[in-house]
Amino acid sequence: MPCPLCKKEFTVPDDGLSGTQKNFFIEKLLHVKKVLVGQAAQRIIPCDICSGDEVTASKNTKRASMYCVQCQQNYCEQCSLGHKKMKSSSGHTQVDVGKKSESVELISKISPSTCEQHKNEEIKLFCQECKVTICMMCFVKSHKTHECKDIEEVSDKLRSLVVIDMDKVNDSLKKTEELLPRLAKEKNDVVVNIGRIEDLINKKADKLIAAIKHDKAKLLSEVESIKLKRVKQLETVIQELEQHMTMLESFKRYSQTLLSSGTACDVTRSANSLHDRADELIKFDVNSHVDSSLPPVNVKFTSSALLLGDDRNLVGTVEGQLKQIYHFGEV
Repeated sequence: MPCPLCKKEFTVPDDGLSGTQKNFFIEKLLHVKKVLVGQAAQRIIPCDICSGDEVTASKNTKRASMYCVQCQQNYCEQCSLGHKKMKSSSGHTQVDVGKKSESVELISKISPSTCEQHKNEEIKLFCQECKVTICMMCFVKSHKTHECKDIEEVSDKLRSLVVIDMDKVNDSLKKTEELLPRLAKEKNDVVVNIGRIEDLINKKADKLIAAIKHDKAKLLSEVESIKLKRVKQLETVIQELEQHMTMLESFKRYSQTLLSSGTACDVTRSANSLHDRADELIKFDVNSHVDSSLPPVNVKFTSSALLLGDDRNLVGTVEGQLKQIYHFGEV
């Protein structure tokens, strides 16, 4: 997950967020603000020395007027003066309670940093070997053989490093700020340009679709016309053949009746005329008539060459491809 402060990705420890590395500076700022917000919400801030406990403070408890940064306590005027006269606290910094809301940075800068391992022990040394800040108890127990230096001395050197790093980061910040408008313009240009290309693609596709529909209707009309003409030719020939067949069947029935029921005189009178009629009927060659009346028809469809094993896009092509890139933080 990303750090809420620097946005750098980190892995959550097995024991949860409580196991992550602490930022003691941020914790101190939060503590100071929490104290200030809590006190600002109170109408009367009691003196910690006089009341002993803010919860049990009575109406007679003196109002606090000063706040000791080092001791992190509220004092009334009398206790404040006494605190200043004490040798152990004569050098402590006190700020006016009514102006503490304007002194967050001052309080956080002057407030002593205490050891996480040994409560109430002030951080005074920096272990060069372990790269950690320690108190005197830590030095005695765990860092006695290590090279340790006064925290103020190390701080002065590291402050210059922070200043150098801050200047570098500031330069990088300026470059980043200068790039953002250009990228925003490029983003807008891409959207506009791609929008125009999309319109061209849609118009071209619509035009092709309209042309295809037109050609489709034209082809269907052509084959429909061929079908109707051929069907009409077939129906005409069929009708002619049916009429011829009717005449043949009529001749056959008449001849059979003449042979079965006619007298010698009837046969003699009709045979010659029947013979002539038979010649006429036989002379009508049905196969030749069909062939001459129905010329061969070879109708087939040939697909457009655009669709024959060609991977080309019917609408067109788009030139320009994006290379694969990896964004900040991606592997």
